[in-house]
Amino acid sequence: MAIPTIDLSPFFKEGDGDGDEYEDERKKAIEIIKEACSEYGFFQIVNHGVPLDLMSRAIRLSKTFFEFSSEEKLKYSPGAGAPLPAGYSKQPDHSADKNEYLLMFPPQSSFNILPSNPPDFRDVLEEIFVYFRKTGELLETILNDCLGLSPATEAENNGISEHEDGNCVTFVIQDEVGGLEVKKDGNWIPVVPSESTIVVNISDIIQVLSNNKFKSATHRVVRSKERSRHSFAFFYNLHGDKWVEPLPQFTEEIGAEPKYRGFLYKDYQAMRMRNKTHPPSRPEDVITINHYAVSTE
Repeated sequence: MAIPTIDLSPFFKEGDGDGDEYEDERKKAIEIIKEACSEYGFFQIVNHGVPLDLMSRAIRLSKTFFEFSSEEKLKYSPGAGAPLPAGYSKQPDHSADKNEYLLMFPPQSSFNILPSNPPDFRDVLEEIFVYFRKTGELLETILNDCLGLSPATEAENNGISEHEDGNCVTFVIQDEVGGLEVKKDGNWIPVVPSESTIVVNISDIIQVLSNNKFKSATHRVVRSKERSRHSFAFFYNLHGDKWVEPLPQFTEEIGAEPKYRGFLYKDYQAMRMRNKTHPPSRPEDVITINHYAVSTE
């Protein structure tokens, strides 16, 4: 089994004015994406508009940074008492996750603590962030077509053991080591890495808005014993003050009960962020979107 791969090039093309010859290609891609969101909550995209050389440079410089000594990396740590965990962090020993990461907010954010070493790393991070945001805007439009809705979003946040992501859509590029897996029907499906692809992960907010029509994919990373894995994850988010609840198109208008109670997005993000800054020692204490699920009893 393999997750679907979709070519986004038709969405970057325009017709010649005598009818849009690319419309059929776009419709076909939308149908494949719609099915992937319902069946997997995961798919991959190619011809997505993010320069491949930029993706390669980002992975290469990331590897260089994480090979530095702990002393060097901790220069870019948020430090105790920081309002947000931007910059370099490593999971505590009691956490189920065994990764270290560099968390970045939008380039203009005053919370960012971006490395000055290796040279050009900061510039590459800021440049790829801009490209990912543009890709997010395109995917938002496509998902609107899939669901018949029009949410408004903006980018932020981060997501190794089995989990779902707490935002709208996540983009992932991973190096050749791979290890990313998505769960479907109780089976774990490897997401095979490719230099030209970006992995798209439908996340919690889309699942809530669609009242479970589209699924927030359960996924994990399986660690290699021989090699370290490097990846970039970009989290495309709502504004914090947005109210989130199942949309009427998927509830009252079709006679279905809402499967979630409504909530402010920033409240959910605060709880998810606490999962990151203060990882619970027991997996069952991790806050997920089920915190807002409506009981069927």
